[in-house]
Amino acid sequence: MDPFALKKLNAARRARKAAVLLTDLGDGRDRVIEEGDPVAGNLGDAVVRALNSGKAEQATIEGRAFFINPHLPEPRMVIIGAVHISQMLAPMARMAGFEVIIIDPRTAFATEERFGGFDLRAEWPDVVLKTAPLDRHTAVIAVTHDPKIDDGPILAALEANCLYIGALGSRKTHGSRVERLLAAGAKANDIRRIKAPIGMNIGASGPAEIAVAILAEVISVFRLRAEIA
Repeated sequence: MDPFALKKLNAARRARKAAVLLTDLGDGRDRVIEEGDPVAGNLGDAVVRALNSGKAEQATIEGRAFFINPHLPEPRMVIIGAVHISQMLAPMARMAGFEVIIIDPRTAFATEERFGGFDLRAEWPDVVLKTAPLDRHTAVIAVTHDPKIDDGPILAALEANCLYIGALGSRKTHGSRVERLLAAGAKANDIRRIKAPIGMNIGASGPAEIAVAILAEVISVFRLRAEIA
């Protein structure tokens, strides 16, 4: 690999930016294309497809053969609320390969005894997200039932086009949430991306089963990438 391309890939990785290493199979030259870089025509379509799927592919464009190898940031899960569901969800998500951050300003809940070994932030979400901004490779799980804590990061997740946005609560609770988000400036089409009630409908009962349902839904969106394509 060209040293300059390797340096650019490493920089993208540190910045949590998706990129592809594009290799011309005819002459062996390669270059790095970061997500959002303009690439015209069929080659651009192939690059976007690889970024959305996370899968490498070979493509022949106008008689030239290319190998398109995507490099995506490690998937991350930001859990808003250090509650019982979070105690079940955090270790499951870690085992599934997600970097996990748990945020809750309520120090009675956000304790090392409950979440030892995890990146636990006993601060308000808006403070944490200034130093750990959301991106489209992050799943946001809001489970406090407290609008003062949940609504801000949900709005931030919508703005960042996060991979997955889910919020705990009944349909009635979510209806009230939608009204608040609209009043705060969110767009109706964006709000429809929020998974509420949260998690796959598996008839879950209790924190452990709800955590399974949430993780299953996040993995489904992550692997299919249909929600962010």
